Amino acid sequence: MEKPSMEFNLPDTHEEGKLYVVDSLNNLNKLNVCPAESQRSLDEEENTGGTGERMVGSNTRNQCLFFITFILTLIVSLALVSFVIFLILQTRNEVDQISSRLLSEKKNIEELKKINNIILKHLNQSGIKE
Repeated sequence: MEKPSMEFNLPDTHEEGKLYVVDSLNNLNKLNVCPAESQRSLDEEENTGGTGERMVGSNTRNQCLFFITFILTLIVSLALVSFVIFLILQTRNEVDQISSRLLSEKKNIEELKKINNIILKHLNQSGIKE
């Protein structure tokens, strides 16, 4: 058995024909070597004539989508941070109000204790005299 040769003799073919044959052999080699995911990119390259016009448009569209997504993410993050700051300020105001109420209640309790001690002293003095 003869071993098939990888070299092809192409007598009397024009330059364009040679390029077409070489391109076809390269595509066949890529199909045998590359995984199935690469087939899609090869098909796209064939559809665009190998110029990459579709890839340039796709890259531009992908960059535009990425930029829009990035801007939207920044806006949402800014809104969330603003909301958190608003909640912190509201909580601080509420805590200040509660602490001021506690201080006023503490003063009222101290006054009630003094009044209670005065009443107890008066009762003890009046109870001793009986």
